[in-house]
Amino acid sequence: MTDLSSSTRSASTTQSTSGWADASAILFDLDGVLTPTAIVHERAWQQLFDGYLQDVPEAAGYRESDYFDHIDGKPRFDGVRDFLASRNIVLPEGPLDDDPAHNTVHGLGNRKNKVFNDIVASGVEAYEGSVRFIAAVQAQGLKLAVVSSSRNAPAVLLAAGLSGHFPVVVDGVVAAAEGLPGKPSPATYEYAAQLLDLPTEECVVVEDAVSGVQAGHAGTFHSVIGVDRGAGRQTLLDAGATLVVNDLDELL
Repeated sequence: MTDLSSSTRSASTTQSTSGWADASAILFDLDGVLTPTAIVHERAWQQLFDGYLQDVPEAAGYRESDYFDHIDGKPRFDGVRDFLASRNIVLPEGPLDDDPAHNTVHGLGNRKNKVFNDIVASGVEAYEGSVRFIAAVQAQGLKLAVVSSSRNAPAVLLAAGLSGHFPVVVDGVVAAAEGLPGKPSPATYEYAAQLLDLPTEECVVVEDAVSGVQAGHAGTFHSVIGVDRGAGRQTLLDAGATLVVNDLDELL
């Protein structure tokens, strides 16, 4: 049997740490990267569209792949619009704070948000590997930020006990207030780098969603680390990831 142990470990370590070791900051997506709330989002979206499509029998039902194809990583209302477009459905926008009972873009988005918050209220556990990675990069003096399309990011960080690690959080509320386009535009990540007072070239983007990886790739960032929580390793590489891991502790 060929002994690959030392050389393989060395190559693996070099590949992993080369993604962040000489950077100045790590910009993390939240759902699916730091916390398993991406699964909660998937459940909430499925519950939303399973219910809505019962009244639209001519449209194809909701499939698991729809989350990754049309929704994952995008601002909530963009996810509603893109899913509906995939079924050739056009709804009125409605006011931003539209009643969740209304079948409008904003009404459906707010209905999904209510389902999500009801689930999150029972508690959130951060990924252990992500917690270890956060501790390691902080120990080396790197700055940290969270960049999430979700308007619930501060609440999720608080529920997971992670708020104190992130002085900068650019979420859906901040993006709307600043007029920043959502992922796959790099604008929210660029804004986080600006708030950290760092050039983008010194900031690493960490993402699990295709649209988020595309956002990192579209900018001039140090590197883009993909975390495969279901999108698929090759899919994330094709979207522009510098390297892909299954868990962030592989980067240690």
